[in-house]
Amino acid sequence: MQLDVVNENARTEVGSYFVANYPPFSAWTPEHVPAAAAALETPVESRIHRDGGRPTPLGLYLHIPFCRKRCQFCYFRVYTDKNSAEVDEYMQALARETALYAERLGLKGRDFEFVYFGGGTPSYLSSEQLERLIDSINEHWRWEKAREVTFECEPGTLKKGKLKTIKKIGVTRLSLGIEHLDDEVLSLNGRAHKSPEVFRAYTWAREIGFQQINVDLIAGMMGDTEALWKDTVQRTLELQPDSLTVYQMELPHNTVISRRAKETGEPPPIADWKTKREWTAYAFRVFEEAGYVVSSGYTVVKPSESSGFVYRDSVWRGADMIGTGVASFSHFAGVHFQNMDTWEEYVGRLSAGALPIARALPLSDHQRLTRELVLQMKMGRIDAGYFREKFGADVLHLFPLAFDSLVEDEFADVQGEDIRLTREGLLRVDALLPRFFERQYQNVRYT
Repeated sequence: MQLDVVNENARTEVGSYFVANYPPFSAWTPEHVPAAAAALETPVESRIHRDGGRPTPLGLYLHIPFCRKRCQFCYFRVYTDKNSAEVDEYMQALARETALYAERLGLKGRDFEFVYFGGGTPSYLSSEQLERLIDSINEHWRWEKAREVTFECEPGTLKKGKLKTIKKIGVTRLSLGIEHLDDEVLSLNGRAHKSPEVFRAYTWAREIGFQQINVDLIAGMMGDTEALWKDTVQRTLELQPDSLTVYQMELPHNTVISRRAKETGEPPPIADWKTKREWTAYAFRVFEEAGYVVSSGYTVVKPSESSGFVYRDSVWRGADMIGTGVASFSHFAGVHFQNMDTWEEYVGRLSAGALPIARALPLSDHQRLTRELVLQMKMGRIDAGYFREKFGADVLHLFPLAFDSLVEDEFADVQGEDIRLTREGLLRVDALLPRFFERQYQNVRYT
């Protein structure tokens, strides 16, 4: 169920909040896997007319599911107990998966617009493991023409030599998962690193010369206070990152904190939504006063040619994205699909020479439009002309009640074809998006 965080006094309850896709993941099923297989064999040229005459960009996501510790709030498929041989086994499976995709008709001859190493902790890999993985992938696919290659890092896993290897493989955007700069807060929430490691890793990254350094913070972690949060924001600003991402702490069903709350019946010890919005607004305000620009409900950027988010902007505008790795998600030719979500199934399927797709969902034209609408709304602005050109539809006439309610609640302004969220709307954007969902997907479990 999508949580009601529009309520000013809403506590942080267990459940879904962040909208990463549409229709909800809970609607994806094994019976639709053949639709994913068919989509992968669809030549991109045959889709030009359906996509409004626009060529469809292609992206690659690589899931590296290893971590030194599991964070108390983590809901991703990660492993903290794998030895070096098992890590190598997974890397070989990941290379086999990319090779299988490279053979598909819908992918042949296409260059990557973006590549994203996510996790887990991609920087958990040694330099040698990372180089072997890239060499294996390069036998079938290369990304020299990618506009952006992103690599997520946990500061405590970084050495200067490893950062040089990361840059050598073509990474343009380094994303540092700082989350907070108070060591007690980090420890209480299960983070493996401490603040000195943040500053050391950041200094090395600047010396090596990455094109863009993004840092992540999380508002509302266990043990956080207003004073500690403001200190973290100010010290983060002193780093002068090229971009900052601020997430408001949420508790999907499979986190350690969520399981503990279900077992004890006690409210999770997380700041309420009003507090988290205020803390996020504070971070935005501090960075805006320093010349940064708010570019979504979670991000601020230092204006420059190298401070954007190609991955985000491409996916939110309907790009094809192949997600590789255990439990990874893909979107291709209008079909969602997800990989097997256990180690044994994922590695076993690839050892047998088959793609490890577990569930899927083909989208109708209306659902494709809705998906792009709700995702682009997270940037705070919708251009109705974009949807008319691409889908031949007037979104203001298609969703009159949803837009009227946003205006009435003072969460949005509509001027002609320009639809903009107010700052209050942007700070709670994920809670507003279900207003655009089809009836059968409202008030259902999102994941």
